[in-house]
Amino acid sequence: MAPYEALYGRRCRSLVGWFEVGEAALIGPDSVHDAMKKVQLIKDKLKTAQGLQKSYADVRKRDLEFQIDNWVFLKVSPMKGVMRFGKKGKLSPRYVGPYKILKRVGKVAYELELQVELAAVHPVFHISMLKKCVGDPASIVPLKVWL
Repeated sequence: MAPYEALYGRRCRSLVGWFEVGEAALIGPDSVHDAMKKVQLIKDKLKTAQGLQKSYADVRKRDLEFQIDNWVFLKVSPMKGVMRFGKKGKLSPRYVGPYKILKRVGKVAYELELQVELAAVHPVFHISMLKKCVGDPASIVPLKVWL
């Protein structure tokens, strides 16, 4: 049975297989009952698989929350096409910074105090692009940014 048929309880009526509506009446009650059992079995298996995937995602989920004046690193790999930080390719840095958090914007976004070289980048970032700076941020050597 196709996933569409299992989900919606009817066959997908494409241009290739355009069947008449009256043809479905030729099926006996036993085959309809078997089909209903198969649909229920497929739905149960899909629900089980969805639950497993959710449990895997919940294990990897990080509940992050930063305070104002914390120091964080900024993930730069999504911005490869926009701006290059240091080397090109595999040796390019994954995170740059540290940057100071100025304020919280909404539930999952933070505004950072960026350098003058990064003036072209919007200062508000999603929490998934931030990594907490552990240690003294004054002892970290800043990375030279090439535009």
